[in-house]
Amino acid sequence: MISVVERGKHIKAAVNSGKIVQSITEHKGCGASAKTGRASCGSQAGQGDLPIEIWEKVKNHPCYSEDAHHHYARMHVAVAPACNIQCNYCNRKYDCANESRPGVVSEKLTPEEAVRKVIAVATTIPQMTVLGIAGPGDALANPAKTFKTLALVTEAAPDIKLCLSTNGLALPDYVDTIVRAKVDHVTITINMVDPEIGAKIYPWIFFNHKRYTGIEAARILTNRQLQGLEMLSERGILCKINSVMIPNINDDHLVEVNKAVTSRGAFLHNIMPLISVPEHGTAFGLNGQRGPTAQELKALQDACEGKINMMRHCRQCRADAVGLLGEDRSAEFTNDQVMKMDVHYDLEMRKAYQKRIENERVSKVAAGQKELAGVSGEMSAITVLVAVATKGSGLINEHFGHAKEFQMYELSTSGAKFVGLRRVEGYCQGGYGEEDRLSAIMRDIRDCHAVFVAKIGGCPKGSLIKDGIEPVDQFAYEYIEKSTIAWFRAYVGKVKRGEIQHVQRGEPPRRPGDRISAA
Repeated sequence: MISVVERGKHIKAAVNSGKIVQSITEHKGCGASAKTGRASCGSQAGQGDLPIEIWEKVKNHPCYSEDAHHHYARMHVAVAPACNIQCNYCNRKYDCANESRPGVVSEKLTPEEAVRKVIAVATTIPQMTVLGIAGPGDALANPAKTFKTLALVTEAAPDIKLCLSTNGLALPDYVDTIVRAKVDHVTITINMVDPEIGAKIYPWIFFNHKRYTGIEAARILTNRQLQGLEMLSERGILCKINSVMIPNINDDHLVEVNKAVTSRGAFLHNIMPLISVPEHGTAFGLNGQRGPTAQELKALQDACEGKINMMRHCRQCRADAVGLLGEDRSAEFTNDQVMKMDVHYDLEMRKAYQKRIENERVSKVAAGQKELAGVSGEMSAITVLVAVATKGSGLINEHFGHAKEFQMYELSTSGAKFVGLRRVEGYCQGGYGEEDRLSAIMRDIRDCHAVFVAKIGGCPKGSLIKDGIEPVDQFAYEYIEKSTIAWFRAYVGKVKRGEIQHVQRGEPPRRPGDRISAA
């Protein structure tokens, strides 16, 4: 593939037309750290890193805050079936419960059905803090349904944050409506700022009652996307940019996309791996276009991380997802089931529940900072990658054999940095471990020095040790950051004393059809 760290290419002159708004560092009051080069805003920021008005918007938003996603849930309501563009990576499916990817839903809803479902979910899952409209088409290609739903939810559940996702084609026409609807967060999918690259991603768009194709279509789309982003940023709306990484098409180019959206006020950039398998029926899936490896994805995210933070905990959710990121409880809230529920919105109960969550978060941060104080004075260039099995709440609380994903942390004397996810097939099936599944898991985490689990059986523990990966279960049900930093501190000490030799572990081999972080 083309190197993702080459930065010599220029954005096309057509894209550079128009004024550039203030950068995120000026617009949102976020500054880059002299030590890390990362902005103190976005996915991994804490309360002390952000202006209070921004912190209030992101502190319990599981997509905009990496820490919040351990504790808070979101839901999407499928009220927007129509779309005004076609993407080669998308195939919208309705009445489908078997695929976990954007554009797929089990049932479409009316605005009235959607708000009843919101109340049912918010009552059953009091940590649900965010409602998003993410399709299965485009929220702004269905404006009447989208904004009626948002208005009904605001009236019925005023404490819930409102979000919408859009491809951006219609965005400039609805900025004022978005502001009036009290939407604080908008996600725009921007995969290119070069129309020649865009023509390889988008077969057509439908704009102003006319269908456009090829480079002309891509030029209209990118100009509208960037215009809409500028307008939202100027109005104080937090904007997350989603970009799909497509090897050999836009991978290197996404560095330029990152520059373009950062200069126009984007708050967060989420670079996602292409989901590309033939059975999904997408154009890319059917023509054999591969997705990126975990290492290719991380290298691109690292290359883009600077004055804007990267979202690395995205699960590429369905358009009807419910629950914590990484889980899907939508099957509990079908239309038929919701209609049978006797629910009453209890705002005070929700506030009390979320207050307990915030107390837990304070304890977790304090524990991590205390442990970090013991390692921050160490002089070591060692950096290691570790995998963590977790079910949420920021705890090491999942059995190795039950894990469907591992959260990846990069450990150094600067602390524990969340850097992504690895989806795996659960090892334990009906009480028995599947040896071929174990081999696949081993391959997926081969670049890790350790895997943190609540519990692990003798067979997988022996296989991990044989492969040079340390199984760590002594921190079961303890905080992730505190535990991983404590382990790293001991690891560095062993290296210094000559008890072990630090070896940089390599990249696991890529398999055809790999899904890097989709859920």
